[in-house]
Amino acid sequence: MFDLLQSLENFFNVAVGYVWGMPLLVLLLGGGLYFTIYARFLPFRYFKHGIDVLTGKYDKAEEKGEISHFQALSGHLAATVGMGNISGVALAIVAGGPGAIFW
Repeated sequence: MFDLLQSLENFFNVAVGYVWGMPLLVLLLGGGLYFTIYARFLPFRYFKHGIDVLTGKYDKAEEKGEISHFQALSGHLAATVGMGNISGVALAIVAGGPGAIFW
């Protein structure tokens, strides 16, 4: 029984080395480069437009709506980060056990 557990542990140690090593780095960088080219560098082309929207260049007092573009972005980011914190804690508890709460 001990030999089986030892061989299983060795298998997972080798698998973790492959998954979290160079292949993951190549996959992440290659995927990011591929999608940047596929989108025709969209994030870089519209960066100035995004800054203009945030600084209020397109805000008009006579238009309908109660919040500015910046307030909408802030609310969206708060919801996204908040959900990330909640799911991050849940994932930590699943992966590390109840002691992760106190960490």
